[in-house]
Amino acid sequence: MLRLTWVQPEDLVGHELRQAAEDGRDAREVRKRWLAAGGHLAPERAGASPGPGDPVLRALAGDLLDELAALERPSAAEEPTDLAAIHDTAPGPVRAAAVLAPGAEDVAVRLEAGWLGRAAGCLLGKPVEKLPLDGIRAIARSTGDWPLTTWFTERGLAPDIAARYPWNRRSRPTSLAENIDGMPEDDDLNYPLLGLLALERFGHTFTTADIARLWLDELPAGRTFTAERVAYRNLLDGVEPPRTATTRNPFREWIGALIRADVFGWTHPGDPSAAADEAWRDAVLTHTGNGVYGAMFAAAVIARAAGGGADVHQCLAAGLSVVPARSRLAAAVRFGIDSARAEPTGTPEGFTEVVDALHAAYGHHHWVHVLPNAALLAAALTHADGDFTGSICRVVSGGWDTDSNGATAGSVAGLLAGSPGALPGRWTGPLKNRLATTVAGLDGIGFDALARRTAAVVEPPAPAAGRREQEGPA
Repeated sequence: MLRLTWVQPEDLVGHELRQAAEDGRDAREVRKRWLAAGGHLAPERAGASPGPGDPVLRALAGDLLDELAALERPSAAEEPTDLAAIHDTAPGPVRAAAVLAPGAEDVAVRLEAGWLGRAAGCLLGKPVEKLPLDGIRAIARSTGDWPLTTWFTERGLAPDIAARYPWNRRSRPTSLAENIDGMPEDDDLNYPLLGLLALERFGHTFTTADIARLWLDELPAGRTFTAERVAYRNLLDGVEPPRTATTRNPFREWIGALIRADVFGWTHPGDPSAAADEAWRDAVLTHTGNGVYGAMFAAAVIARAAGGGADVHQCLAAGLSVVPARSRLAAAVRFGIDSARAEPTGTPEGFTEVVDALHAAYGHHHWVHVLPNAALLAAALTHADGDFTGSICRVVSGGWDTDSNGATAGSVAGLLAGSPGALPGRWTGPLKNRLATTVAGLDGIGFDALARRTAAVVEPPAPAAGRREQEGPA
């Protein structure tokens, strides 16, 4: 039986009910009707319920999804998706004091560190993706690596722990310390590759429709998940952007747009505002509201890091400057930063208390939702003070979307390190300067080659006239 994940209408209703509760829509009557008809709530961790859907229930699911989408959203004014409205509700753009001039010799070097950092952080998190926090901690303790300091391994893993918390099925053969052989394929790397292709083909004036065409040309549908898979299905159904993000898409505030944002930050060194605006054009293909803000936040943080001359705290401040100040995304990031600052020891052991506080506050969200993951990302980067090993190990040890968070933390911390040589060899060596992907023409490409191609499409910073300067801590 083929049970396609993330698109079965009878599964989407439960996720949409959950999303309605998060953004304040009153869906009690719809929920009651759905359950009375025999419908189920959302699978907690899986992408689809285990059994085949009833045709009558599936038809009802489609109707209810449309009804739920029409409900009034109280948070609409404070959490807009329109770019002009986002600008009006955000604190204001940040311009870095030091900007790397496009074409400078160290641009490609810094960007290679960003690419390598993203890959290493992603790879660290791959084998424990989908595992609960208790499972990640149990595995690391069983193998003598808690707090986490290096790759996960099966060596020394107690059989009862292995049985209780199985590795991610797809990642186990390629992502444990004993079998890493280059960077395996992952959507957290496929999307930066697609972003690079978009800039090479369309330039920085690309449109959301250009991104959609590129996906249809170059991205296999089976390599998409959650909001991206729904948007892809919508494109094939003839739905045009930006309605692709809002049509029967309960995942529109999940993490997918955030993991696509790096390339827009990499190619706008020192210009967080421009990076965020570009990330918005990509994000609205699949996301709305906080899902879009996650992408804008990440792009701005990365742009500030790519510009040089900043610490991680200034980078996070840049990220907060481009998203609506009263949004749930901004609140989650601030909660993560404040929780990390309040932890008195600054040690990896102490970070477990930060993680526990985050899970107490955001554990009711799905593990792929943008809010808990943004909070954890901000907390890890803050607590580790931007150190590479500290950042990726803290964020992966915190659970939720481990490979995506490891990737973004690694990108930021890699840029702050400044060069591939500044990254510990135990993280970069096993990558063997080789990336696997199903994006046509790029399988096996080296990170040095990717850095050169990325540097070639760096956008010169726009004049700062009329922009509000902002520096300092988040």
